[in-house]
Amino acid sequence: MQIQDELSSHFRLAESQKRALGKLNITTVYDLLYHFPNRYENIADIKLIKELKKDDSAIIYGTISGLKIRKAFKSRTPIAEGYVEDLSGKIKVMWFNQPYIAKMFRDFTPVKVAGKVGGSDKNPYFANPEMTAINTLPTEEGLLRRDPQDSQTLLPVYPESRGITSKWMYYAIQKIFNSGNLDELYDPIPKEILKRYYLPTLKTALIWIHTPKKEKDSISARKRFAFEEVFYIQLVKQKDRFTNKHEQALRVSVDTASLKTFTGRFPFKLTGAQEKAISAIISDFKKTYPMSRLLEGDVGSGKTAVAAATVYVTATTYPQGQDFGNLQTAYMVPTEILAKQHFQSFISYFEYLPIKIGLITSSGCKKFPSKVDGSKATDISKAQLLKWVGNGEIPILIGTHALIQKKVSFKNLAYVIIDEQHRFGTLQRQKLVRKDNIVPHLLSMTATPIPRTLALTIYGDLDLTLLDEMPKGRKPIITEIVTQGNRDQTYEKVREKLKEGRQVYVICPRIDEPDPKKELALNVKSVKEETKRLSSDVFPDYRVAMLHGKMKPKEKEETMEAFIQNNIHVLVATSVVEVGVNVPNATVIILEGAERFGLAQLHQLRGRVLRSTHQAYCYAFADTKSKASIERLKALKSAKDGFELAEFDLKIRGAGELYGKKQWGLTDLGMEAIRNVKMVEAARKEAQTMIDDDPNLTKHTLLSKFASEKAKSWHFE
Repeated sequence: MQIQDELSSHFRLAESQKRALGKLNITTVYDLLYHFPNRYENIADIKLIKELKKDDSAIIYGTISGLKIRKAFKSRTPIAEGYVEDLSGKIKVMWFNQPYIAKMFRDFTPVKVAGKVGGSDKNPYFANPEMTAINTLPTEEGLLRRDPQDSQTLLPVYPESRGITSKWMYYAIQKIFNSGNLDELYDPIPKEILKRYYLPTLKTALIWIHTPKKEKDSISARKRFAFEEVFYIQLVKQKDRFTNKHEQALRVSVDTASLKTFTGRFPFKLTGAQEKAISAIISDFKKTYPMSRLLEGDVGSGKTAVAAATVYVTATTYPQGQDFGNLQTAYMVPTEILAKQHFQSFISYFEYLPIKIGLITSSGCKKFPSKVDGSKATDISKAQLLKWVGNGEIPILIGTHALIQKKVSFKNLAYVIIDEQHRFGTLQRQKLVRKDNIVPHLLSMTATPIPRTLALTIYGDLDLTLLDEMPKGRKPIITEIVTQGNRDQTYEKVREKLKEGRQVYVICPRIDEPDPKKELALNVKSVKEETKRLSSDVFPDYRVAMLHGKMKPKEKEETMEAFIQNNIHVLVATSVVEVGVNVPNATVIILEGAERFGLAQLHQLRGRVLRSTHQAYCYAFADTKSKASIERLKALKSAKDGFELAEFDLKIRGAGELYGKKQWGLTDLGMEAIRNVKMVEAARKEAQTMIDDDPNLTKHTLLSKFASEKAKSWHFE
């Protein structure tokens, strides 16, 4: 048996098993070895029903019967309930808000139930236990009364698919272990690194993760594989960083006095954080290699002003060897409406200067200033705009992804700004590289507060700058957690703000109403029904409209434009409400089903109303009675900024649930590793040292191959 062999050449697999393994992306022996358990079941926890006591965490085996659905008397919460019986007795099992479970199991199906025993010693029951169907019940003399000499009490439970079980995987892996193949495996992590951080070797880690004798063995193994994944990421990122430092960039000259004059014309005073950010960027401009920097700041912290100041420095620099002309900037944003907004902002910043600004989107192009009226912009053809960009006449070009089309060619591109485009990475950047291999400086900006460990990992090749200070004059947002009984009172407060001429956002978790026939559907507020209800029952005297992802782009743009112009008073939207769009008059936001969002996301959403010096209000409507959920939401009131909230949410919910592992292609272990700042820093330090010593990893060819292969599954740029 070889590690890269197909499983089917060593195991007799039914078609259903092949399909199940395919769904789990397991085709080779290697794939199965790296399919890790997500938890372990302690055989010592297996009990007979007659042995159960209140507060026991236990596993029982029996047959299920009497499953039915009912509704709680007061809350009308749907409950699935039934009974599990073994030879020693019977116990009640129930699931709240999971009525579909009653239809998943037939009467007298053999099941395994795992969970905590509630109730009392006389009337115990399982509430919301894990229940799985099994083929046959174990005998009392078998699994329930195991050999006391057997030290293997932890049985692995793997991510499964219908047709393949954890039991099959466990025995298949034992067969692989017995083949002796582990001795032939190459351990990609150097011995000195393993020793430095007390990490097990690859062979030991594989044995410990699949068949741990003690819990600490499995923890040690998971720690090793988590370190390995972050180490691979850091190697790739540090290699990119090293390569970037050997690229050539156009040097941007800085006239500090004229920059001060430019920023002095802003209708506000720069914060200390903005001044530090501008200083860091112009310091990078003076270097011979291209800048790679991430500017991270809360909504409303003034990232656009920082961008404008640094664009000014670029646009007032002559191309090398010339005493005329301008270096060019490409400024890319995610949506057309945001591109238009930035275009208008830049006009206000640059209107007194002889610097042309262009706008390119899928629906058309504009140029400022117009030849007819120097104070206004004018529509122009795409061909004309591209001609002027190509010959260097337009130094500043703002747009959507239309910026990186093949037809767009710059003469002296020195600076690229990417706003909220996490997926803009190496390939897209290469499209903006000049023919003479001059690489532009890159500033990536985000308003999503990211925990430091995540930023160090995902953006390991970028320098990090934080805007952690809000502009003066901004009043702190007043946030209230609203439970069901206080809705009407809150609507009265909102109505008062509407009377004052302010506008309101209402954010809902879903677009359409849940199908009442689908018991699995979440019973949460929808944009469509809430728009009807608010317009007819709550705010009948005001114009209420909706905005969601299923609308056509033109419809969305027209709705948002109407809201900006105050022709819509209440905008009901999903959480995809236009990122960064500036509506200073909107000072109230209602967040429906707030407990279903992450704290960082809630914070970013409420930032929509932090766009003026008017007092802003956020009402987080919570439909939960869970004390833990309410306490988590209270952090919205106490945390001083989005970074603090992101760190809090990372500890509570974990990186995978908070950001979604699919977003970047990391494994569960990789996402868990991001919670451990010491591990991330250690992996980063080791990767930096290795790349500094051996930039092309010629001394570690297999390690380089492993990291490159792994990188193909990531997509966080």
